[in-house]
Amino acid sequence: MTTLERTLGLRSVVLFGLAYMTPIIVLGIFGITADITSGASAGAYSLGLIAMLFTAYSYGKLARVFPVAGSAYTYVRKSINDPLGFLVGWAILLDYLFLPMVIWLIGGAYLQAQFPAVPFSIWILLFIAITSALNIIGFKVADKANFALMAFQSLVMVIFVALCIAYVAGGDGLGTLFSVEPFYAKATTWTALTAGAAVSAYSFLGFDAVTTLTEETKDPKNTIPRAIMLVALIGGAIFIVTAYFTTLAKPGKEFVEVGSAAFEISKMIGGAFFGSIFLAGLIIGQFASGLAAQASASRLIFAMGRDGVLPKSLFAKLNNAYKTPVPAILAVAVVGLLALRLDIATSTSFISFGAFTAFTLVNVAVIAYYLKNRSADKNILGWVLIPIIGALADAYLLLQLDDNAKRLGLIWLGIGIVVLLVITKGFRKKTPQMSDPVGM
Repeated sequence: MTTLERTLGLRSVVLFGLAYMTPIIVLGIFGITADITSGASAGAYSLGLIAMLFTAYSYGKLARVFPVAGSAYTYVRKSINDPLGFLVGWAILLDYLFLPMVIWLIGGAYLQAQFPAVPFSIWILLFIAITSALNIIGFKVADKANFALMAFQSLVMVIFVALCIAYVAGGDGLGTLFSVEPFYAKATTWTALTAGAAVSAYSFLGFDAVTTLTEETKDPKNTIPRAIMLVALIGGAIFIVTAYFTTLAKPGKEFVEVGSAAFEISKMIGGAFFGSIFLAGLIIGQFASGLAAQASASRLIFAMGRDGVLPKSLFAKLNNAYKTPVPAILAVAVVGLLALRLDIATSTSFISFGAFTAFTLVNVAVIAYYLKNRSADKNILGWVLIPIIGALADAYLLLQLDDNAKRLGLIWLGIGIVVLLVITKGFRKKTPQMSDPVGM
């Protein structure tokens, strides 16, 4: 059985998850959440964190039971059945494949705005080439790059928040450092707040991504569940604190351009020079996130290739020198080339459907596993009640997606059903199965 090399500890896995989240994205989409919630972004992120913690708990439960790569795909397949596991893997493959492309699209758009003379395609190709090279070399190198990139991104965010505090302390913005308005403004409604939470929840995908590194992690049965909760908690705290102080500096939802509201605020609180530094931080954040997103997508493709769900002869291979799934990494790079023909709005509409579908079914998988193995653990709260809350929260967020996203998602699932019928010969043949890797 082909297995990955165990080199990662808790710090590396948590940093990977946070890099995948791209904490600075809270500023990148601040104008959008502020517009939806009428200035209650911190409240939206608070609700989003609460909802995601239930699902993170369920992921941790199953990560202890099934310490193998594949994430939601593996958990649902082993807890419920192979066909449903395949469809979950197919749904989340949509998320994993297109997320790196969206990240590269956003980074390229920022860079083109700053350097209009450079063709947009050059930035996309550079993003793809550099991140693919680092992921092929492996996490021993990519991990060090992640640490440096996260450090710079974090520094920019700390300076941004500090400038917001100084700006408000000087009597501008709301003029006070203590207010409930960032959580629930006067014009905010519960419907608007929950809609904002649905948007903010997209930022928490890092806790799911760390499960794909299980086979490269030391002591995965303890490290991965701890990393899942830490990534959700740390990321959520960063989002809430940043949104809170940003709202104090610029309350309400009136911006020159909603899509670049944080850039407008950065110049307002720190002048043109800091505006340039902030823009650099966003680009660095996008690069770090692209590095992590491509790594996660390639691990999922590797797991499905090892199953024979995707061509085993191509995607179940590891590079002899670096012990990384090079064909899978290159497949993600090829999908990324679609960024040369697609825009951000079209691309992001593909992502959310797969994520919330997978989250919902992972919670259901925890309950299914418990019902099959009740004699092993009598903890109904952890195995039933918490997953039920998580499933309901995720299903609600799924329903909050716009009609276009739901339509595209259902089309993708339809294609997955056709593929499943083909590889199982109309369910007359079993869905290809994965044996537990040696040493688990």
